Amino acid sequence: MTTVTNNTASTATTTGSTAIASNASEAQDMFTKLLVAQIQNQDPLEPSDPSQFVQQLTQLSQTEALQNLATLTSNNASVLQSMQVLALGGQVGTNVMANVESVQLDGTKVEGAVTLESASSKTTLVLTGSDGTEHELALGPLSPGSAPFSIDPTAMGLPAGSYKMKVVTSSGETPPVDIAGRLNSVRLSATGSIVLNIANVGEVAPSAVTAFNGKSTTTADAATAASTTL
Repeated sequence: MTTVTNNTASTATTTGSTAIASNASEAQDMFTKLLVAQIQNQDPLEPSDPSQFVQQLTQLSQTEALQNLATLTSNNASVLQSMQVLALGGQVGTNVMANVESVQLDGTKVEGAVTLESASSKTTLVLTGSDGTEHELALGPLSPGSAPFSIDPTAMGLPAGSYKMKVVTSSGETPPVDIAGRLNSVRLSATGSIVLNIANVGEVAPSAVTAFNGKSTTTADAATAASTTL
């Protein structure tokens, strides 16, 4: 993984350096041609003030510096993005929590959590299906802080599909909702942004992830570990 990261950063840096050199060369060639044309076509009886050429050279240097700065900034952003993709790619297969406004149900139980800033004597999670029908899950009285909950589609009679979520509290607070799911993949979109695919959630931005909980230990893994220990 380290080798891939270094190669990626090295490639981006080399590409950036080549681009900067190319832009600088093109700007210098263009300026030289314009300067020569200006000198050749000046009036011999009223030659241009040499200070004007100095001023033009100064402006060229400032323009080149700004172009180089813009190119370096873009290259650095690309390197950081590549490193972020590689880092997140190493987390594929782990369980995460994501702050979202909808959940995807397929018949299996989905774990989640709601975070309150103030106490609520009556708290309800409202799930709204694509047909507009609302389904309520009573969470009961909750204290400030994070409170886990579980959505059981079978017990609630919810068909498979996507459901919008909102939490109704007695205090009027609208707390954020986190849904647990497995990080399935990491990819770059057509616009260059990073997109995560999370089970029970779908595609979200990295900023939606609120926690990495590690990989689940299956029964087979547990048995293997126990056998190895013995």
